[in-house]
Amino acid sequence: MRGLSVAIAAIVLGLGVAGPASADPPRPAPTGLPPGWSWDERGLSWTSERIIPPGDAAVEFWSGERLLGRARGGPDLRTFVLSGGVSGRLTDLRVRIGGKRVDAAAPPRARTAGTPSEVPEQPAHPIDPGIPGPYATTTGEYTLPGIRLSTYPEPVEMQGVVVAPKGAPGKRPLALFLHGRHWTCFIEGDDDTIIMDWPCWGESEPVPSHRGYLQAQRLLASQGYVTVSISANGINGQDDADTDGGARARSALIRTHLAHWADWSGSGRNRAPAAVKAAPRADLDRVFLMGHSRGGEGVNRAALDSLDPPPAGLDDYRGRVRWTIRGLFLVGPTIFGHNPQPDVPSATILPGCDGDVADLQGQMYVDATRGVSAGRALHSALYMVGANHNYFNTEWTPGQAVGPAFDDFWVEDDPLCTAGLSPARLSPQQQQTAGATYIATAARLFVAGDDRVRPLLDGTGVRAPSAGPARVPAHAIGANRGAAIIPDTDLTLRGARLCEQVPTDPEQVCGDTDRYAQGSPHFVPFREPEPGRYAIQLDRAATIRPATPMAVAGAEALAMRLIVPPNTPATTFTVAVTDDRGRRTGLGTATVTGLPGSDGTMSYWAQEVRLRLPAHVRTIAGLEIVAEGDRPAWLIDAWGWRPGSPAPRPADLDRVDVGTLTVDENDEASTIYTVPVRIDGDRPARIRLFLTDARTYETRNWVADIAPGTTSITVPVAVAGNTTYGGDRRYVLSAKAVRGAVVGDHGGGVLVHDDESIPEVTITPAVTAAEGTPLTWTINLSAPADEYLYLRFLAWPPATGPELSSTDVDPAWFTENSGEDPEPSRPLSGTALRLHVPIEPGTTTLELTVPTVTDATVEGPEHLRLLPLLDLPDTWWPIELPMVDGTVTG
Repeated sequence: MRGLSVAIAAIVLGLGVAGPASADPPRPAPTGLPPGWSWDERGLSWTSERIIPPGDAAVEFWSGERLLGRARGGPDLRTFVLSGGVSGRLTDLRVRIGGKRVDAAAPPRARTAGTPSEVPEQPAHPIDPGIPGPYATTTGEYTLPGIRLSTYPEPVEMQGVVVAPKGAPGKRPLALFLHGRHWTCFIEGDDDTIIMDWPCWGESEPVPSHRGYLQAQRLLASQGYVTVSISANGINGQDDADTDGGARARSALIRTHLAHWADWSGSGRNRAPAAVKAAPRADLDRVFLMGHSRGGEGVNRAALDSLDPPPAGLDDYRGRVRWTIRGLFLVGPTIFGHNPQPDVPSATILPGCDGDVADLQGQMYVDATRGVSAGRALHSALYMVGANHNYFNTEWTPGQAVGPAFDDFWVEDDPLCTAGLSPARLSPQQQQTAGATYIATAARLFVAGDDRVRPLLDGTGVRAPSAGPARVPAHAIGANRGAAIIPDTDLTLRGARLCEQVPTDPEQVCGDTDRYAQGSPHFVPFREPEPGRYAIQLDRAATIRPATPMAVAGAEALAMRLIVPPNTPATTFTVAVTDDRGRRTGLGTATVTGLPGSDGTMSYWAQEVRLRLPAHVRTIAGLEIVAEGDRPAWLIDAWGWRPGSPAPRPADLDRVDVGTLTVDENDEASTIYTVPVRIDGDRPARIRLFLTDARTYETRNWVADIAPGTTSITVPVAVAGNTTYGGDRRYVLSAKAVRGAVVGDHGGGVLVHDDESIPEVTITPAVTAAEGTPLTWTINLSAPADEYLYLRFLAWPPATGPELSSTDVDPAWFTENSGEDPEPSRPLSGTALRLHVPIEPGTTTLELTVPTVTDATVEGPEHLRLLPLLDLPDTWWPIELPMVDGTVTG
């Protein structure tokens, strides 16, 4: 017998996976992969039962509670592949998109009680920003040379559609729109083909996603704004490998456009494109940004990078900041970094029927600003009942788009969100009109400074008539609010429980089920667990006392954000406060009705209620809340409220950027490495850091205080040295602002290159067995590894003679390892047979066995040829080993 061997070097870092299997005779166990999963030369694959077009939410592969990585979609819109090698033992494979588990083995979501409720129509506000203004409009487009971004091989287009007022005097405020992550290319007349490449190839042409907001642009232009909607296909087609989902790249693109507009509004006017010259000069001191989906995260990052520029060498935009961003409007946005710019006012639409960014993580543009800065900027969330993700953009809407388009809400027969089934589901035109109305509202408040429209955004409980039948409850923090009750461990509670939004202990979860089933946008995790994020779960009669009385002098009302379960009838809360002198004052009652909800929605969302505070209540030392009935309820926070929108006056915040360190393993002993964390600023600040071993998913977290003048933080990572091969190892460091800071690049860490040789692998080259007995190959390693290695065997046509067929092997074994029925009989190389053999740490010898069966037919020798592929920890490509052969004698 002649042995086959391989000795190779480690390849680049990647998050990789493999499927567990066993090869113990007499009959091997199956791959253990759940339905829909497979493992082939591309990597670990999952095939959905339904079409999942490219979207903004990340498609994440998990092993239990260990994140394996983000998968790339295939051209069939069903298959997703996580390229790369293996990392640890795989169990309990899962797929999450937008926080929701979507694989076939996912447990059913906890059912929302009752049929969907109706949101009562709110009173009409007398000021309606959805009414067109006095100006006629003009429309044109410009195209400039593409820009190079350091992490992308292909240039990104510089293209925009301009809609501007005619005859508007003086310089006009500028509104820039950015679409989200959509497929990049299509073939005209072919609605079955969508493409996620860049640049577009062959007959395909770019999807004009930037033309999808013309209705909102025209509305703003009629009111005197110069508007431009820019294209980002070049980012969408290349951002798969970005750890931040492309936020940094989109920020650079936005700021490059703004720099051109600054030129065109000044001395470079004569060099401006015709579409720009046809518009009034733009006032770059009054800039408003609108971002949809990942475009929302992009405009937020542009605001952050404009106020607190990135360190040199970390930015693809290198010019000066010649603009002032006055406000942001975000539609179904992502926020992978949980890093909102706290001092730029914002309003965020949370689409109630969002099937893409389904966890409604955009809620963090409100919640994650709390306590970070001075709190003067208004941050509003608008829960738009019946709106999906795509239809805010006409180029993502069937019947309006020039190319293929889909309804992103995919749950069939949903009583709330299935189009044509529920009266609450908005039509595309209704959704686009409501979106345009609230975009104009935010621009009027943040840029024009018209405080009369603030009640449409801040939770006052009024509606804009132009939004039509859309029901859009709102809540907000910031502006003239002062903290009254912020859930934390220093509260004294009676008849209530402090619960964890992202729990370290399952017993402390906010509710009786996990947050994904419960469906609260407030509980979307940054990392898990995430200490320091709390809500208050209320019993029927609750008393809440802060550690020190909270000042509310001058406040006109107590504003509370309260959650009740979806579809529950009106719940009345009787509220009283006690001041620092022990005087108790009843404030009356507030009523909250559960939002419409279904099994497919995230409807545990806090609604704002306000109760008038008498002038003599200057402090709150205790808050009493008595709820009628036995329904659960949660308090997110409470504030002393008074009207008005003060100028935000951005604070001097420290900027934090997490970097990556690459080192070689030390064989002799444990070594302490320091992750580069850059600090730019001279104020005291506080951040929370999360350090995760990417293999074990063990995470520790802590709060770091930043002293004035600090330029870096020392984050030690202890790595044990050894002389055993285990592949490269990655330790991921993530940062989130707590107070006095903003975070730019939120993720980095340490990559430790293994310097040991990979064990030499030898496999029996050829084996023979009688019909009905197993073919068994012996696999030997020259040395043990300290991490899982994986072998995959693919059936290959034999060099000579007849091939072993699907009915020549054990039928149950064949089905378990191929997912196919053995009938009709066919050669094994023409089936989906994949054999997976995990090599456990410390193992040097194991076997691969193929069980054969006997039949009544007299046959000569039949052959099986297998191609072995060796997967190593955290490598992108498998190593191809020499073929092995088996012969079954009849």
